[in-house]
This record gives sequence, structure tokens and C-alpha cells, in this order.
Amino acid sequence: MTDKKTSAPSRSEAEEAVRTLIRWAGDDPDREGLIDTPSRVINAYAEFFSGYKENPKEILGRTFEEVGGYKEIVLLRDIRFESHCEHHMVPIIGKAHVAYLPNNYVVGISKLARIVEVFAKRLQIQERMTAEIANIMQEVLQPRGVAVIIEATHQCMTTRGVHNPGVSMVTSKLLGVFQQDQNARAELSALLNRSVSFI
Repeated sequence: MTDKKTSAPSRSEAEEAVRTLIRWAGDDPDREGLIDTPSRVINAYAEFFSGYKENPKEILGRTFEEVGGYKEIVLLRDIRFESHCEHHMVPIIGKAHVAYLPNNYVVGISKLARIVEVFAKRLQIQERMTAEIANIMQEVLQPRGVAVIIEATHQCMTTRGVHNPGVSMVTSKLLGVFQQDQNARAELSALLNRSVSFI
């Protein structure tokens, strides 16, 4: 994700942009059913893209060392997320499976779900989102390995363009021992117990 800062327009400018789009679509933004739509759209966008305001390093920053020597796979499955395609700004809806092999400490499991949400709540492509989640976990937690698998449906493909419903996309990013060790990948695959193979 780029760190380039852009000057944010005011709320009134953003609402006027929505009014322009309504007119472009062929409707009247001043009619009763649409008069409050610009404000509602901006409120929705503030929620959809809230990930730009959060720092994933801070989320992963608090860890726990008293784990009784536990150094096996930690896996959080089926983390539901909603994102938006950066090419058409339509929803990407799916599930993420996030795993790591701790080194000296672990992180609270809710933080793993929050990391997925932070990157999902930005304009995205699934490939980059998968890599961003894995890379930040590797950087901050410094585990022996990280695995991120994402399965998602893209409405830019199901509701427009080729109109091909029922198609899902699977991406994975494996780091450390999950990338190097076939046994570690096999153990992870068994824990996932999914029909989709990412090995």
C-alpha cells in the first residue's frame, strides 16, 4: 500500500461528488428519495474504508510471552471480511485463514482478525491484501512462519463484466517454515481441513 499522502476533500465536496454521480446516472439528487443519499453514502464510505486510519503494527504490538513453551501452529480460520475492489469499487466478500508458528511469544487472536479487517477496509486487490497481512505479521511478530490463505468472491466479476456468479478466488502467501517445509504445510492443510488445496 502506498504511503503517499493525498489531500482529503471536505465532507461537503465528497457529498457533492455523490450528487454528481446521481445526476450522471440519470436521476435527480433533489428528489425526496435521494436527497439524503449523499450523506448516507459518505457515512458508508467512512466505514468501508476505515482501514486507512489504523496502524497494523500497533494492533500487533502487544504480545504475550507466558505461553508454557507453546511453539506449534496457531491458526484462526474463517475470518469473514468485506473489502472493495480498487478497479471498480464494488465488494469483495470472503474469508481469510491466518496461521503462524510462534517463536518466543504469541498475539491475541482478536488481533489477527483485526489485521485482516484493517487491510480489507481499504481499496484492494486480493493478491496484495494476502501479501500485506502475511508481511506485517512476519515483520512485527517475527515468527518461524506465517501462512495467509484468502477465499473470496468479487462482485466486479459476478455483478458486471462477465457476470459469472459462483466463482471464488483463492490466494495464499507462505513465509518461513510454511514456505520451506513440506511437513509444516501438510500439518497446516490438515488443520484447515478444507477441500481447497493451496500447496
